[in-house]
Amino acid sequence: MSKYMIIDGIRVEFDKEKNILELVRKAGIELPTFCYYSELSIYGACRMCMVEDMKGNIIASCSEPPRDKMEIRTNTAMLHHHRKMIIRLLLASHDRDCTVCEKSGKCKLQELALRFGLHEVDFPGGNTNNKIHEIDKSSRAVIRDPNKCVLCGDCVRMCSEVQNVGAIDFAHRGSKMIVSPAFGKNLGETNCVNCGQCAAVCPTGAITVRSDTKELWKAIYNPNKRVVAQIAPAVRVALGEEFGLEPGTDVIGKIVSVMRRLGFDEVFDTSMGADLTVMEESREFLQKLKKGDREYPLFTSCCPAWIRYCETKHPDLMKYVSSCKSPMSMFGSVIKKYYEENVDDEREIVSVAVMPCTAKKMEAARDEFNIDGIRDVDIVITTQELSRMIKEIGIRFDEVEAESSDMPFALFSGAGVIFGVTGGVTEAVMRRVYEDGSSKVLREIEYTGVRGMEGVKEFTIPYGDENLRIGVVSGLANAEKLIEKIKNKEERFDLVEVMACPGGCVSGAGQPETMFANKAKRASGLYRSDKVSQFKCSQENPVVTKLYSDLLKNREKELLHVHYHYNK
Repeated sequence: MSKYMIIDGIRVEFDKEKNILELVRKAGIELPTFCYYSELSIYGACRMCMVEDMKGNIIASCSEPPRDKMEIRTNTAMLHHHRKMIIRLLLASHDRDCTVCEKSGKCKLQELALRFGLHEVDFPGGNTNNKIHEIDKSSRAVIRDPNKCVLCGDCVRMCSEVQNVGAIDFAHRGSKMIVSPAFGKNLGETNCVNCGQCAAVCPTGAITVRSDTKELWKAIYNPNKRVVAQIAPAVRVALGEEFGLEPGTDVIGKIVSVMRRLGFDEVFDTSMGADLTVMEESREFLQKLKKGDREYPLFTSCCPAWIRYCETKHPDLMKYVSSCKSPMSMFGSVIKKYYEENVDDEREIVSVAVMPCTAKKMEAARDEFNIDGIRDVDIVITTQELSRMIKEIGIRFDEVEAESSDMPFALFSGAGVIFGVTGGVTEAVMRRVYEDGSSKVLREIEYTGVRGMEGVKEFTIPYGDENLRIGVVSGLANAEKLIEKIKNKEERFDLVEVMACPGGCVSGAGQPETMFANKAKRASGLYRSDKVSQFKCSQENPVVTKLYSDLLKNREKELLHVHYHYNK
């Protein structure tokens, strides 16, 4: 017989649920939480998810496994009073500049205060609009405001458990406890990789994504500047969520249309830049195989947070990281060079990238992506920032008609589109390595194990008379595990794809905030877009062929590759 619990008088069967909280939510009851994420370890700090058994015992449902025939209640006078008191105490110590807070409207504390009917602060004093702690703006990716922290620990566990960075942790004790980098340093002075996943899990405005929209609006409204934009593949399947569309809906046509209405002069798709990355990275990979240099794999270079992690934790491996720029930076350098040589316009070119990733802000600012004083990309905004710009102007996104991106870079392949999901870079490179875009070969690559949202994927792909050993990881803690196996000679790989964000770019910290299930839907959306693409392989894209015979001729190293300072 199946196991069951009685929850508020209702029988609820359970099987794989790891805690009572999951079972309660299965029963259709949304218990409030601040510190619970299914992808993170159980912390049990906020105590909002408490339930009461029939003996009157109070239990933290997030940390208690379900037990057969156990009976609990989720709504009693004591529990109701308990939850409201927690919120009252948090509000009393919280910086309440809510009207101008970046998180306003999406703040968990704000949401729960409204849910429990708390419209005034019962305990005066505290931290009301008094900045006890300095706001940390040292990071290129995020802004940290300790005055809004509720000590849930989500950011600490994300940084340590999922990303293996540990740039922030709890400091001090009792009422003086805060979340901070070690020794009171600013975040920009630490080994932070700028992935922004701390901001993605923060329930309040304590850690938010740095906004660059003010600088962008100035450029758009400047008649002496020509503002040209590129849109990353993962953005197309996420932006619609901000306007009520189903996660995974491909809205690239609407994005192009609305960005023109915002004032952008030309709008392109970064999938074109991904096609260039495929061409260069596959060439580099094949050259490595030809040399017989297979002691260490070729590591992909698309993810700037991974590059930063490798530089700080494993500088000895930087020589095995691909020299290819990311699709954003490749395309950015091509755009700048194209307008310089082919367009008669005295206006200054401002290259903008709309990215799912906060680390792209850091990448664009690096000295390595600066050719003769000209940056590949001038401004990076996230999916969230673009949605706010659209709402600011008052455009009804759902009513906008789709339009195609601009020439001469309007064509791209499905291989470029799937870059936005973990395993997508590897699959795209393999399509190029095989040099066979038939549906039979594409299916064979698809079924190797390259797809899926798992954090670690290891598989073998036949190539000629031998097999290629491939590793695909997302989440830097998973990358660390694979690196350890490689260094200890426990495993050998020919190619390793690393994405810092769990699930790849679809889960980037600049994307609309959502649960992991929706991120999987975004990944499915990219694969659907690939399926209907006119070209499946990067080498089939005629724009790529034209670029190599014209603009890129004898300049591939200058425009498409990078030499990092740590690459020794």
